[in-house]
Amino acid sequence: MRRAKIVAVSVILTGALYGCSQRSEAQGPPPAAPVTVAVPLAERVVDWDDFTGRFEATSSVEVRARVGGFVQSVHFRDGDFVRRGQLLFTLDPRAAQAQLAAARAALTQAEAQLALARTNLTRSEGLLASQAVSQAEVDTNRGSVQTAEATVASAEANVRARQLELEFTRVTAPSSGRVSDRRVDPGNVIAGGSSAADVLTTIVSSAPIYFVFEGSEALLLKYQREARAGRSAPVRIRLQDESDFSRSGTLDFTDNAVDPASGTIRLRAVIPNGDGFLKPGMFAQGRVAGAGAYDALLVPDSAIGTDQGRRVVSVVAADGSVTPTPVQPGPLVDGLRVIRSGLRPTDRIIIDGLQRAMPGTKVAPTNGRITRQPRAEAAPTTYAPPAATGTSAAAVSQSVASGD
Repeated sequence: MRRAKIVAVSVILTGALYGCSQRSEAQGPPPAAPVTVAVPLAERVVDWDDFTGRFEATSSVEVRARVGGFVQSVHFRDGDFVRRGQLLFTLDPRAAQAQLAAARAALTQAEAQLALARTNLTRSEGLLASQAVSQAEVDTNRGSVQTAEATVASAEANVRARQLELEFTRVTAPSSGRVSDRRVDPGNVIAGGSSAADVLTTIVSSAPIYFVFEGSEALLLKYQREARAGRSAPVRIRLQDESDFSRSGTLDFTDNAVDPASGTIRLRAVIPNGDGFLKPGMFAQGRVAGAGAYDALLVPDSAIGTDQGRRVVSVVAADGSVTPTPVQPGPLVDGLRVIRSGLRPTDRIIIDGLQRAMPGTKVAPTNGRITRQPRAEAAPTTYAPPAATGTSAAAVSQSVASGD
């Protein structure tokens, strides 16, 4: 009895499977997968090399007093833009004024001694003709004149030194730029006259400003060959909170040696900064043009898949069949990947629905369009392996219009 039941169940299952097979054959093959296709975007592009760097002032000065003394007053507000020669601090000038007065008095005394020595020399020279004085006395008077002249010269130099000390009680800006806050207040006594003197404030230039970054030896060679060919290297800058590289400058300096430890070299660009928005010490991302403009084909990064270590795009034929085509990708440009070789301008590639397209199968294509949309993420110049599936909404704008 048990065996009869098992046989009956087997017959029922076999019949069910046979019925499903018959229905599947009646329905036919599954429908073609819907995908979006587009031809590559053909445009002239420029390859950019990307760096992270820091802004530096073209001029930075620590303001110190040339003489020590009592701080009498401050003549600027913290953070002001100051011009070269503008008065910043005033020290109490009375001590310097007294020293200058003493130096002038000493000069007057020396000039009187010189006048007396010259008179004595003239008188002795007249008496020498009548043999009233000896030659030795004339020589002595002549020596007295020379000594008095030297004393006058020394007194004049002392007067000039005391005048300088009086001028140094007025601390002026040695260069134009943005001043920091004051480090001393009126009423303090400061030391001056040396590199160890008290720092009163600092001044950094604001326009233009340097952008300093590190580059590899390979990039250095490329830039040098571009410079020998008479082509300058433009630079684009983007701050941390900016979405595009809106600031521009030019590469103006490379260091004189490559660091043997890191294999990099310091490079510098000059960036206009008329509004003073960029500050020394700020970090930014920079792009340096690696070569001249050239014609290129661009596709969304998500349209590139992998096949046994190769980079491929899925090309759709006129009959809807899908063929993986090996390509050589290049850098990203405004969210799109440059294709250096392997793709023709008329090839229709899948830009959406790549996960539904299998090699050798047929798809139902809908025409789309590839557009450039600048964005901050599209910066790396080294190729990163893309995912085999997915859609780049920023790079693909679908158009359902036929024939597009």
